[in-house]
Amino acid sequence: MLQQIISHTPIYVWIILGFLVVRGVAASRGRVVSYRSLFIVPAVMLALGLTSLVGRFDGGAMLAVTWLAAMAAGAVLAWRWSGNQVTAVDRATRTVHLRGSWTPLALMMAVFIGKYVVGAALGMQPTLAHHSGFALTACALFGLCNGVFTGRLLRCLADYQGAAAPLARAA
Repeated sequence: MLQQIISHTPIYVWIILGFLVVRGVAASRGRVVSYRSLFIVPAVMLALGLTSLVGRFDGGAMLAVTWLAAMAAGAVLAWRWSGNQVTAVDRATRTVHLRGSWTPLALMMAVFIGKYVVGAALGMQPTLAHHSGFALTACALFGLCNGVFTGRLLRCLADYQGAAAPLARAA
């Protein structure tokens, strides 16, 4: 059965996986990124998470509330735990020096695998779209992951805005 699932997976899914792995491995090393590029991965992951949910499940408002609550929880957790990811800010070049972390790769894989499992499960058993437990679990997972990405982004933005000098080094 697993072989059938994998063989019926569209090629673009593997391209997305490759992109996510490349971005995740890059995030594991300290690097300098432009201010604008801080938004890329959170935006991509938000799109991936939402496309796994929108129009797929019954439950409307309850699912939206679950997703938003999980996203808020993830954002709060990430805000508290990601305070040391920005090591320097250069306002002249609008760049941010980020500390390496494996967290983005882990989160991207969680969203990718979650999306893959949800898609495969719904493909094999379309009635799961009407199962509230399945839908609530998927919404909570994607909301939590998207919240962590959002919280990390917000922490980076706050560090960028709070940098007092053109090049402010974090302790």
